[in-house]
Amino acid sequence: MNKYFEVLIFIIAALLEVGGDALIRKGLRGWGLGVIALGFIVLGCYGLVVNMVKWDFSRLLGVYVACFAVISVLFGQLVFKENVSSSTWAGLAIIVFGGLVIQFGAK
Repeated sequence: MNKYFEVLIFIIAALLEVGGDALIRKGLRGWGLGVIALGFIVLGCYGLVVNMVKWDFSRLLGVYVACFAVISVLFGQLVFKENVSSSTWAGLAIIVFGGLVIQFGAK
């Protein structure tokens, strides 16, 4: 599997995870049980997609967390119209740095 395909899988998985959580959040805030159930299904799909990458589990999820964090912050800012603080951006940079250490560190 080439690196670009792995990155695409991580992006799709993060969108599924964030989207599933957003659906559950909306369902709990008045949209109803059907939206919550859809959120569960979307989260299940995330689990299938992220595990398509054939890495060691700890490395897989360590690197994925960095991708997930970026997508989560952007989703909050763009979809939920949240004001993202500078401390959140700084924390995100630390998480991304950690993901890079996991990806490119000694194996």
